[in-house]
Amino acid sequence: MKEHISVFTGTSIQVNRIASLLEEHHISFLIKNPIESGRLAGFGTSGESVEVFVLNSDLKMSKRLLGAFEVNSNL
Repeated sequence: MKEHISVFTGTSIQVNRIASLLEEHHISFLIKNPIESGRLAGFGTSGESVEVFVLNSDLKMSKRLLGAFEVNSNL
């Protein structure tokens, strides 16, 4: 089974808010940002493809938090 699971994909602004929410609840996460990686490497990407990953053990709590967040922020 995968150790990290993708729980959200969106803009970097949305992902930063999600990261803040997860930090508030002491949930470890990773952010995969191919836009920023491409910029640093000298090539560009397009789209809203920034992803947030959480540990499989935190998946249930993360989904609950993100569900409440999406309802309240109309994502």
